[in-house]
Amino acid sequence: MAAVTVTRIGEGVYRVEIDGRAEIVYVAGPRDARWAFWNGRVFREPFDGDAVTRGGAAHGRGAQALAAPMPATVLKVLVTAGAVVKKGEAVIILEAMKMELPLRAPADATIKAVHCREGELVQPDAVLVEFDSAV
Repeated sequence: MAAVTVTRIGEGVYRVEIDGRAEIVYVAGPRDARWAFWNGRVFREPFDGDAVTRGGAAHGRGAQALAAPMPATVLKVLVTAGAVVKKGEAVIILEAMKMELPLRAPADATIKAVHCREGELVQPDAVLVEFDSAV
């Protein structure tokens, strides 16, 4: 079993060490709607998968979309419609609460549509990018 150590390093910021590897995890939101940001992915309670993934299953085939996890400003749009992306590739970078939040492709796919632009303020659950079926 992996040795896990969690250390609070600031308001809503935690250092998680797993077998000597350190990761930073951000946790925010009201008690009844917490979310965590780790490794370019957003998870919401209950932590049952990638909460920013909408549509098809996070690991399956079918249309999917990335949605804003919280009010944020679109800092960078890294893709255009028709682009092919690999699982884990950053497609949008948001800025919220003085931190950058890269949103990553949940699977290998083709970008169907981009519904935001740099500098735009987006609200929680706003769909930012749609994907066609996994490649």
